[in-house]
Amino acid sequence: MNWLDQILRRFSRVAYGTAVLLLYVLASTALGLALAPALWSWSRLHALILRLPGSWHWFLAGFSLALCFFIFGLSLLVVIPVYNRVLPTRVRPFKGGYYTLHALPWFLHNGLFYLVRFTFLPFVTLTPFGVWFLKAMGMKIGRHAFINTEYISDPQLITIGDDAALGGSVRIFAHYGGGGNLVIAPVRVGHRATLGLGCCVMGDVVIGDDATILPQSVLLPGSRVGAGETWGGVPARRIDREEMERIKTEIRGMSEALG
Repeated sequence: MNWLDQILRRFSRVAYGTAVLLLYVLASTALGLALAPALWSWSRLHALILRLPGSWHWFLAGFSLALCFFIFGLSLLVVIPVYNRVLPTRVRPFKGGYYTLHALPWFLHNGLFYLVRFTFLPFVTLTPFGVWFLKAMGMKIGRHAFINTEYISDPQLITIGDDAALGGSVRIFAHYGGGGNLVIAPVRVGHRATLGLGCCVMGDVVIGDDATILPQSVLLPGSRVGAGETWGGVPARRIDREEMERIKTEIRGMSEALG
């Protein structure tokens, strides 16, 4: 730990508060750049609306505002990757304290990413715009991969294989914490792997080709899912073929009883 890290650790609350405030200022500039085309479009559309007769003003004003929202969102998809490229956001695997310079790229990278994740990303999930944005933020996505979730963190350290499928509300992030340490570790999802609805994949996880993660399962750090394996549960564990067939039989039995 160098002298600067020692100062950050000693004055952790002040350092953290200062970093957050600086991030807010940076985020304001990014949001402002993305809002500029939307505001320009609104000024032009509003001027046209005022010239129209009748009661169409309200409908056209609403339509114009909604259109400007999408102009803002699509602009944000471009602005944020540019910021991510020019700023020091090169995230590397790391284990250590939260209050250290090594954690700064991770903090900045996710801070920028969350500006889109919590505003516009849900509107472009499952579209080419969403896939383009994730790739522009450093996420490695194979051909024909199906990503039906916006609950992503640390995209720079996530690799998704060809024809892999991430179901709705899958949570995937390349970090975890505990014991006073922050651990940043890559996540790899193999070719043709399937992640079921709402499952959670934490940092330092490798999922092999053709593997299946059952819905609502939690893959803890260090999990290594072999090729073609099925894992499920909280925490997730390997489920062999016989157990899987038994589970399917029980589900069919319950369905028949309810019917």
